[in-house]
Amino acid sequence: MPTDTPVTHQLDQLRQHSIVVADTGDIDAIAQFQPQDATTNPSLLLKAAALPAYAPLLDASVARASGADRTGDACDRLAVAIGAEILKLIPGRVSTEVDARLSFDTEATIARARRLVALYGEAGIGTERLLIKIAATWEGIRAAEVLEREGINCNLTLLFSFAQAVACAEAGVFLISPFVGRIFDWHLAHGMAKPANAQDDPGVQSVTRIWHYYKQHGYSTVVMGASFRNTSQVLALAGCDRLTISPDLLAEMAATEGDVAPALVDDGKRTAPPSALDEAHFRWQHNEDAMATEKLAEGIRKFTVDQHKLEALLAQRLG
Repeated sequence: MPTDTPVTHQLDQLRQHSIVVADTGDIDAIAQFQPQDATTNPSLLLKAAALPAYAPLLDASVARASGADRTGDACDRLAVAIGAEILKLIPGRVSTEVDARLSFDTEATIARARRLVALYGEAGIGTERLLIKIAATWEGIRAAEVLEREGINCNLTLLFSFAQAVACAEAGVFLISPFVGRIFDWHLAHGMAKPANAQDDPGVQSVTRIWHYYKQHGYSTVVMGASFRNTSQVLALAGCDRLTISPDLLAEMAATEGDVAPALVDDGKRTAPPSALDEAHFRWQHNEDAMATEKLAEGIRKFTVDQHKLEALLAQRLG
């Protein structure tokens, strides 16, 4: 017999199992999909800077820029200004990224993170609404360890290897963003046949392994799957703590009816974690993963390219 029970779309179903985060700086998309949190990075900020809605923020960031590196200061101010606009639309946190060129400098990363937090503070925004994004290098993880002790929560990004995930949990990092799609891309580029289903996707398998490891050993670090190429990858990780999803995939799931079952289920069993990774073992284990080694380096380079473009855009306005 027909019933009056409505068939909900995949996005609503997914929200029953995972916290949905918008992977964009586009305030219109954020307003449309109403995520809990939102993430930004230099590439997303560069796209956002081209949106007419953000033109006043660019002007204000340039006008207030000061110091020896006015362009760099303007970039930080713009990132914070866009983050502040996003926070008006979401109940949770926004992730703002430290300059990728500092990825191998622990002290400089700490200083830049504190600067971003201070700028948010000037706008009346406290640390409880923020995540500072840092590349998951050994130096970045050590910086995050210090910041977490100061009450500044971090999002460790460009995470591709299991060693990176283990070191982040041991450092007490608040959240990690393992990159599903970029892992998938690398394996396809190196001769892997297209997976028969999402469960065979190497990016999905990587996040699944990390999530189960964290649960098994009682780590509180949040796992947020990122960098998705299709909705099948997203749905194969239903049940993951958080999932950061681009507007086009959010729209596709919002337009698709059907049930979504949790793919990741915590069995409640806990065991003591193994001894912590030291720097030598971290570097060796990460180095043994060719995909992770290449994708981390590539990701830092690409974010740096977009950072340069963003700085050039602001430098033109500085005159």
